[in-house]
Amino acid sequence: MRRTAPLLAATLLCAHPALPLAAQKEGDLILATTTSTQDSGLLDSIVPVFRGQSGIDVKIIAVGTGAALEMARRGDADAVLVHAPAAERKYVESGDLVEGRLVMHNDFLLVGPAGDPAGIRGLRDPAQAMARLARHGTFISRGDGSGTEKKEFELWKLATIDPKQLPRREETGQGMGATLLVAEQRQGYTLTDRATYLALGRRLTLVPMVEGAPSLLNIYHAYVVSPTKHPDVRLREARAFVAFLVAPSTQRLIAAFGRARFGQALFSADAGKDEATLGRPGRVHERSDAGVH
Repeated sequence: MRRTAPLLAATLLCAHPALPLAAQKEGDLILATTTSTQDSGLLDSIVPVFRGQSGIDVKIIAVGTGAALEMARRGDADAVLVHAPAAERKYVESGDLVEGRLVMHNDFLLVGPAGDPAGIRGLRDPAQAMARLARHGTFISRGDGSGTEKKEFELWKLATIDPKQLPRREETGQGMGATLLVAEQRQGYTLTDRATYLALGRRLTLVPMVEGAPSLLNIYHAYVVSPTKHPDVRLREARAFVAFLVAPSTQRLIAAFGRARFGQALFSADAGKDEATLGRPGRVHERSDAGVH
């Protein structure tokens, strides 16, 4: 494994720098979120609606989910919108995140060059695909502690492979949009959320290789950063934003987002649903014995 030097620097999508809470204007809200919600264009679509309804200005800090959760731990954000449920639980248990709500989901895709030198296209089991990639493919990872990288590590674990030992696994240290562009230039494989892939589709020749499996489900939650642990948190504003995300009118916007442009919605709106039932219809069977063979 090695870290990839930034490529196509002028085209990479960069995260916003963090803003200390003390620098906020009265009525501002700092939202720490994953790059997929920004790169997909979803926040550009719904945040102006929230601002118009509430008069609250949202400062978006788009980073990997790991970095967004750490912002919450430090009290450097008022609310978070993230997609790594296992990692989120630690911050809920520590008391840094409260009042969590299920917002939406989509799924992850393994994408790669149309020629598919690793021979994974159409495989039903992502772990089997990862096993083949370990032997035959160049894999471009975000390498940024994001929810997407955490999902990638889950898939390597299912394939009983240590990704740190793979010479053709390269880390960009960038967000999802930037990592897709690096994978495009390198003609390698990568794991991406569907929304960002579709949003950048006109700039990519990479195509979906593996999709639709239960292990590729991608669930988003919103939380208020605890005012008990972090007294400077804008509690009223944070609660208003989380409530906005799960309100019926916003859920309709989320459910429709991308449909006109891409012919399909980029996210499924999930407020009020039983999380255990998400993604069940049409899911395919996966084996647990992929291994390297």
